Amino acid sequence: MAGQGRDRDDLGRARNARPRDSSGRPMAKGAPGVDRVPEDLALPPDEALREAQRLLDEGLPFHAHEVLEGTWKATEGPERALWQGLAQLAVGLTHAQRGNRTGAVSLLVRGSERIAPFAAEPPHRIDVAGLVAHAERLASLIRDDGLRAVTEADRRPRLFPFDQDGAGPAREDH
Repeated sequence: MAGQGRDRDDLGRARNARPRDSSGRPMAKGAPGVDRVPEDLALPPDEALREAQRLLDEGLPFHAHEVLEGTWKATEGPERALWQGLAQLAVGLTHAQRGNRTGAVSLLVRGSERIAPFAAEPPHRIDVAGLVAHAERLASLIRDDGLRAVTEADRRPRLFPFDQDGAGPAREDH
């Protein structure tokens, strides 16, 4: 019978319980993996942004995507597109980390287009203009020079223009 032996949640839906590596790829059962983001996680916006930034800073864009996606799916109204776009940017970074040039460019462009309308009045102190510029520059770099041109700093964009206290620049490398 198809699907027999698959990991399932309490409602019977298929869930992959295998550990994941730092780029979110499933690993063999029992292998030591990176802690996973719970599939049903839906954090409030400010908490989601702080957690996503922490994960980006640690080089875990797939996991940042999971956090942003949870908030996107729990959001209604006009901001839903913002959260979807932020999740897409993180997926674009994941594709860059995994070596998928086409996927990286596509998702970085799609994510930046989705969040761009929020640049004039960015909610939650998000550096929308900075993220759009970063994503467009990174997509162009990958398109023109390939994934080898991407640096660690390129894969760790800042969601906020300032540190969490608003006291000054968040990091020296950006």
